[in-house]
Amino acid sequence: MRPFFLLLFLITIHPLTAQQTDKNLQNGLRELVNNFKGEVGVYVYHTNRNTEAAINADTIFPTASIVKVPILIGIFDKINNGELSLNDPLVYDAKRAYGGAGLMQFYKDSTQTDLRTLVSLMITMSDNTTSLWCQELAGGGESINALMDNLGLQYTRVNSRTQGRTKDWEKYGWGQTTPREMASLLIKIRNRNLISEASSDEMYRLLSNSFYTDYSLSQIPPFIQTAAKQGMVNQSRSELVMVNAPTGDYVFYIATKNNNDTSWGFKNEAWQLQRKISAYLWRYFNPTSQWKPAADFSELLGNLRY
Repeated sequence: MRPFFLLLFLITIHPLTAQQTDKNLQNGLRELVNNFKGEVGVYVYHTNRNTEAAINADTIFPTASIVKVPILIGIFDKINNGELSLNDPLVYDAKRAYGGAGLMQFYKDSTQTDLRTLVSLMITMSDNTTSLWCQELAGGGESINALMDNLGLQYTRVNSRTQGRTKDWEKYGWGQTTPREMASLLIKIRNRNLISEASSDEMYRLLSNSFYTDYSLSQIPPFIQTAAKQGMVNQSRSELVMVNAPTGDYVFYIATKNNNDTSWGFKNEAWQLQRKISAYLWRYFNPTSQWKPAADFSELLGNLRY
């Protein structure tokens, strides 16, 4: 069965029933974002309760590195179609080096690697060099965007190095999405409904090993599994998280843009907002939990630029 038809088939047999708005949750979130100096979008969905809360959830925001989730899906679509394998050998060319996050930019020229290493570094450490390589292996932005469109996502797109999307790249950067759309991808992965059950499981495992625990994940007990991806540039800090909580899974997407605070220290306003929202959601959905972040957590990090 061809990948696009398989995706549509899986979505058809596993429909999400109509969600009910949790007004108390939505009001609580509005209070948290009310004074933020920038634009904020939030989407929250609790799987057991089938309830949601949404603030500007259908507004387009830059993804920054969260675009690596659609790229990951594009890679696994190719794997499912027999065009790639996680064990495919690859050779690193130093000309691929791209700055910012990640390790592969420091590899020696002609170092042997493989596709599993690329996708692992892309998701866990948000490695930019491997991400651009994966985007290429997935067929480029055009192929990934067609996949997103086939999933019914109208706004989630790869813009960088993608023909016909120069203006979108100038406005949103590498990628764009809405809080509701990006959250829906993680829900499908968690429910084993994306590409195939094996592909969904492996993608979820990758997303469950985030290197960046300083933000929303810092407000969730370390013994609770989470799947997450972060995105950050000067004026936009966003985060996608699924929490496998005792009271039921919940997913949330926090998006910001046009932020006044462009600093890169622990107390950046957007990162503080992410922590506040994550802490609020943990307490809201798990009211009997006695766990709290350690009081000296921030001292581990200092004020270094990430």
